[in-house]
Amino acid sequence: MHNRRDFLTHLGLAGGAAALSLGAPGALQAAASPMFVPRPMAGAAPRRIKLLILGGTGFIGPHQVRYAVERGHEVTIFNRGRSAPGVFPGVEELTGDRATGDLKSLAGRKWDAVIDNSASRADAPMWVKDSAGLLKNAADQYLFISTRSVFSDLSKVPGTVDAPLLNKTNTPNWREGQPFPYGLAKSLAEAEVRAAFGNRSTIVRPGLIVGPGDETDRFTYWPVRIERGGEVLAPGDPHVDRIQVIDVRDLCEWAVRLCEAKTYGTFMGVGPENGRSMSEFLYGIAGSTTAPLTWTWIPREFLATQGIRPYAEMPVWRPPTPGFEGFARFDLSREVAAGLTFRSLADTTTATLAYHHGRDAARKAKLSAGATAEKEAAVLKAWHAQAR
Repeated sequence: MHNRRDFLTHLGLAGGAAALSLGAPGALQAAASPMFVPRPMAGAAPRRIKLLILGGTGFIGPHQVRYAVERGHEVTIFNRGRSAPGVFPGVEELTGDRATGDLKSLAGRKWDAVIDNSASRADAPMWVKDSAGLLKNAADQYLFISTRSVFSDLSKVPGTVDAPLLNKTNTPNWREGQPFPYGLAKSLAEAEVRAAFGNRSTIVRPGLIVGPGDETDRFTYWPVRIERGGEVLAPGDPHVDRIQVIDVRDLCEWAVRLCEAKTYGTFMGVGPENGRSMSEFLYGIAGSTTAPLTWTWIPREFLATQGIRPYAEMPVWRPPTPGFEGFARFDLSREVAAGLTFRSLADTTTATLAYHHGRDAARKAKLSAGATAEKEAAVLKAWHAQAR
């Protein structure tokens, strides 16, 4: 696997094989790598549905398509037709462009449910307004993948989906006429879904989505860094700072099951239930590797003096500073009751490393997130010097 198209093809063929030839010798040969290890189904699908996925070839879409096909559903995807067309056997592909308002191929059709994977774009509200408005009488349910970034206040512990949202009057550093920032764009898009579908809407707000296929490298940084071994810079307080992320496969499979069950409402898409401390997170990743290493925990105050920022040079890590106390402390009882399940951290780590090692040499050598080896070494040197 040398590029994203190869990954999509691999994923599509794995899903097609599972759906079309379950039980046949060699049917799951495409699933031999860790990212495709078959996972026990969450019970048989309660009904077979016609499912429309807006997108389908980005990061999360292919996992939704694969799982829905495995569950026996009739799947249609809608996109511009530029990213690896034809990689999903037996899946109908409709071509159009939401950026230009070209939705003609959706007109006059009927589906049981729609999953909207609108990208993190400033014009996402208009995209959603157009598609939800067109489909409000053509589908029973509209599931929108939103984001944790819609909240205007994450200070409450535990956090819940009922926390206040960003709007046009409370978004910091934004003025009317400017492009919508990410969180506000998603919040406004949620409102468009509700305006069109009302109580037939399902909103899912993931945090950081991680796992195979992720090109942001925000989680990937840690398995790759830990696999390299040596002295690892570990940020913050190992016991107080918390982590809640979501494996892309857990998120996507749950979204399909929410459509199967006609589950409406608003949910978080993070996990696991009680989160993990930063030490549990890093040590858990290390348990999936064999490289000899040592840990050096450095407080956030010192890291700030060295230009090391949470969610940037130290991805995933977000200390509970004022206003972010509940960032990784969401109560997920509502989500678990609605069927959200969580893979092990070992599974996510192994699958992420398998995807990373399938990249070409240049991409493996330069991650899109995290401190460089040189920067990390410089900060460690400075920390040891002041400690002495």
